This record gives sequence, structure tokens and C-alpha cells, in this order.
Amino acid sequence: MPPSRTVVIAGAGIGGLTAALALAAKGFRVLIIETAGRLEEIGAGLQLSPNATRILIGLGLHARLSARALVPEAISIMSARHGGEICRLPLGEAAALRAGAPYWVMHRGGLQAALLEQVRDHPDIELHLGAVVENATSHADGVTVNLRDGTDRAKTAWALVGADGVWSTLRTRLFPDTSPRFSGLIAWRGTVETTLLPHDMTAQHVRLWMGPHAHLVSYPISGGRQINIVAVVPDTWNQQGWSAPGDAADIKHRFARARWSGPARMLIDAVAADGWRKWALFTIPPMAAWHRDAMALLGDAAHAMLPFAAQGAGMAIEDAAVLAQCLGEAANENAAGAAAALARYTGLRRARVARVQALAERNGRISHLVGPAALARDLVIKAIGPQRMLARQDWIYNWRP
Repeated sequence: MPPSRTVVIAGAGIGGLTAALALAAKGFRVLIIETAGRLEEIGAGLQLSPNATRILIGLGLHARLSARALVPEAISIMSARHGGEICRLPLGEAAALRAGAPYWVMHRGGLQAALLEQVRDHPDIELHLGAVVENATSHADGVTVNLRDGTDRAKTAWALVGADGVWSTLRTRLFPDTSPRFSGLIAWRGTVETTLLPHDMTAQHVRLWMGPHAHLVSYPISGGRQINIVAVVPDTWNQQGWSAPGDAADIKHRFARARWSGPARMLIDAVAADGWRKWALFTIPPMAAWHRDAMALLGDAAHAMLPFAAQGAGMAIEDAAVLAQCLGEAANENAAGAAAALARYTGLRRARVARVQALAERNGRISHLVGPAALARDLVIKAIGPQRMLARQDWIYNWRP
């Protein structure tokens, strides 16, 4: 492959690192530009369903990730009203065999660390920290990317990929009329050492608690030593960022006895007073395209979504695989070929991602029902049963690039 076949990626998050590995596997040279001076843990736990894990395993990450991940035995759908289990969706090894890939839960930092190790081991990937993509200009040879990194150098690339998150600077340049939209919801996160909880609260389950105007998710991370807790509630606070300190008294008040059962409140109370962090949930409205010329967006930069389908990271990983496949098929073409490949990438991804975005929004509305509507929801879930409930996820879990 000619030396000019270099792809620059803006952003060293999950989507950007995965895209770098996928592109390098297609024979590209990859330069990752990251604004942070060092990569630190952001967030806590995340869920990776088979549609994402099969891609990561295909990139050679099985050993590094399986050592950091847990395979939950089930997803337990819980009632905030009485604290009992409404339905249990079986996962574990049986579900992995069915889907051909595992369902993993892990610390977000563990996933990023594994990706970073793999990236640093690859001779065709360069990671440049503490740098900013200042400007990008399309031309007949591809894209000239101007960097602000103390040297103010310029790099000519075949293509530029913006994997720089919901507040993407590349999206602002390409599509200035599209900006993040506040959902009216904020997420609180905390972790609890399993030794501080009763044994029945530390099983290797993903627990989804559905309550009035709010929901709570918990699952084990860090080798089962901790329980990751995420609570989503309505609020007007809408600052940027992923890790603002949260007032424990505030979140405890929102999960008061009148509306939430003892087990759910036990999880909330178990988080240390200074252990809560919160972030406002923003989404990106559906866009007609994610590309312009030989530049394209990936992950949250293109389609930030609500967390109610547990597919934010999964969709970014899928994006990375499809983008690499499309660019790989056009690897011997000129810059116009790169632009056409990115157009194919957009065309292959938009409908599926829009469907997942819609599912996440619908799940959020259903999870936050109140009164008779919430009771009817619980009865319908019981009537459907675990196998049919799980089968409803097949279109997500069974996807392959």
C-alpha cells in the first residue's frame, strides 16, 4: 500500500482506538490525535453485547479483554415499587454460544487500557497526545490536517475521522448547524465495594430497576470486586463534562422511600458520600450524512444517544469496523475514492444507528412510567417471558460487519 494511505483519527476514546486497530488491520498507517496530555479513566462500567465483542475479539483483543471482563449470568429486570424481580433474561455461556460472542461487563477504563495496549503494540499506529486538530482542508490528494501541538505541523492524510465525542470539533466544522441536544436527563454514577453489600446483591447479574421518572442500573466490574451503579433522573442541570461531583443528599432524596424499595435504596446509600459523579445526557439529532469529502464522523460525534439500550460503545465499535471495511475496499483509489468509501460507510450505518437511537429513547420512556402504566408494563414483561424478551435483542446482538 502506498505511504500516502494514512488515516488521521481525532480522538483516542473507545471508538477512535478501535477504528485505529481496524484500519491498521486493513493495511493503513494510522495517526491518532488526542487533546488530552495523558489518557485517564473516564466513567465507570459499561456493557458490551455480542455485536461489539465479536469485533473486538476479531481484532485480537480476546486475551486482554477477557482478563478484565465479567460474563453476567443474567439481566434482571426489577421493580422499584416492590423490589422484586419482574423477569430474568439468561446470559452467561449459553447466550454466548447462541450469539457466537460473549456479553461482557467491565470498567470503561479497562476497555480503554486494553485497546491502548494493542494500539501501542502495532507498528503502523502512532498515538500523539496533547495535540489538537486545528483545521482540516480537503484537496485532490486527500486532507491536510493542521495540528496544534507546539510545533504547529501539518499532516497530509488520505482521510480524516472525527471520533472526538459528543462535543466534536470536527462535526462543528463540517456540520455547523448540528449541535448536541440536552435530553432533560442526567446520569449519576458511583461504585460500591462488594464487601459492603449483602451476598444476594453481589450476584453476577445486570440489574435494571424501573421506577417513577427514573431508573437504576447495577452490575459487577473490576473482577467482581465492585458494583457499578448508574442512576438516571430528570434535571435541568446541563453542563458539559463526564465527571462533575454529585451531592449524595440530592440523589438519595430522588430515591426516597415513598417511591423506591429497600434494595434499590440500599445500593444508593452504599456509595460513599464523595463517590458520586454526574453528567448531563446529550444526544445528536439524526443527520443526513456523517461525511464530507474525505472526512467523516464516528461514534458519539455522529450519533450520541441515550444509554437505555446499553449500545453507545457498541455502536462506536460497529462504526469502526464498517468504516475500516469501506476504506479498505477503496485503498488503492485516490482521494475521491476515499470520499466515496466514506459515503458508503454513512449509508451502511445511518439506518441501523437511528433504529438503536429510537429504541434507547423508547426504553427510557417505558422504564420511567408511573402509576397504572407502570403496573401494566410489568405485567406485559412477565407475560412475554425471558426467552422472548431476550429474542427481541437478536437484531442488535447478531449483527456482523
